[in-house]
Amino acid sequence: MKILHTADWHIGKSLHKQPLQDQFALFFDWLLELIQTESVDVLLVSGDVFDLANPSAEDRRMYYRFLTQLSGTGLKIIITGGNHDSVGFLNAPKELLDTLNITVIGGATDRIEDELIEVHDKHGDLALVVAAVPYLRDWDLRSKATDEQYKNRTEAIRGGIKLHYKKLADICEKKYPDTPVIAMGHLTAVGADRSESERDIHVGNMAAVDTSYFPDTFDYVALGHIHKPQVLGSNPFIRYSGSPVPLSFSEKNDDKSIILLEMKNGKIQKPEVFAVPKHRELKKLTGNLETVKEKLSAYTSEYTLASFIELEIIEPEYSSAIIREVENLKFENEQHEKGVHILLSKGEFQTGQTYTADLFNANEHIADLSPPEVFAKRLEAEELSEETHADLVDAFRELYELAQQAERA
Repeated sequence: MKILHTADWHIGKSLHKQPLQDQFALFFDWLLELIQTESVDVLLVSGDVFDLANPSAEDRRMYYRFLTQLSGTGLKIIITGGNHDSVGFLNAPKELLDTLNITVIGGATDRIEDELIEVHDKHGDLALVVAAVPYLRDWDLRSKATDEQYKNRTEAIRGGIKLHYKKLADICEKKYPDTPVIAMGHLTAVGADRSESERDIHVGNMAAVDTSYFPDTFDYVALGHIHKPQVLGSNPFIRYSGSPVPLSFSEKNDDKSIILLEMKNGKIQKPEVFAVPKHRELKKLTGNLETVKEKLSAYTSEYTLASFIELEIIEPEYSSAIIREVENLKFENEQHEKGVHILLSKGEFQTGQTYTADLFNANEHIADLSPPEVFAKRLEAEELSEETHADLVDAFRELYELAQQAERA
């Protein structure tokens, strides 16, 4: 029997307002081919199927189209909810998906034993048990009784997670003593290497759990939530598969992957990593304005999809003219079909004002001022002619009045 572990698809994710549907589509095409080529028997998806709790119609179609394609392969599919997912949305088509050999556990179940999924081989014999643990929310873990056992909320959440897995392990030891068990999970583990794109869970991730929270009953722990593929500690049987596509510029150098497990003689063998093909480059160009313009002009890509570019402009002195030129650079790039999209730009200046909030004195607070007062302060810091200054004031006043009218309507 072969088992595939993946997680954190985040269907519907946009990177700085740029949709990623084209990357998701290519990933699903590749994954379908891999499942067929490797004759995979079980697919595990450890949470964050969608990026939003209420995904768009297009994102729903992509999800259900892929599941429909998989339904013809004889594959057993087990999907758990993540912190981005809506429990109700994932669970809604449960009965229909059951007929396609797809089990969805969107959130913690009323009866914990309902999270244990039996997987049978082609002969109908029990071959594997999966503890399909979804993202466990605070209310799934805490009660008046458990809170009284611990010093604070963080410890109560950790204790609840540990107890949840122990209960499942105890059931497996009694009911399935000779059957391999895989546990799923969507959480933050101690020592995990994070990126910028994971949303904090459980009191700002302070409730990160130790690998000791997973009993030895589990032959493999298939985790989701952290987007960088990684093994926890020195145990290759506890790992994050990571997200299949980069979801932030901090992941631009990550080698995206999925994990293939194979069972032989009732034992799970050492996991095999399959690299997800790279279809788009995320590139950061750094230097002064002229250097960055030269790098951008010379840039080429070997990948199928248009590259996403981050510009980091480093100059000795702040200048609004440089800021405007960078914005013009982004606009000009959008007008040409170069296979490049500038998604992000930031300036680093050794001297000069960079942020509006920095223009105020220590006893002044931007939140206490009206928008016209903030705009006036911003203009004071600019080197503008009287005519340009007057034009900007008039334009702002007109836009501000329109905004107020729209708010009152």
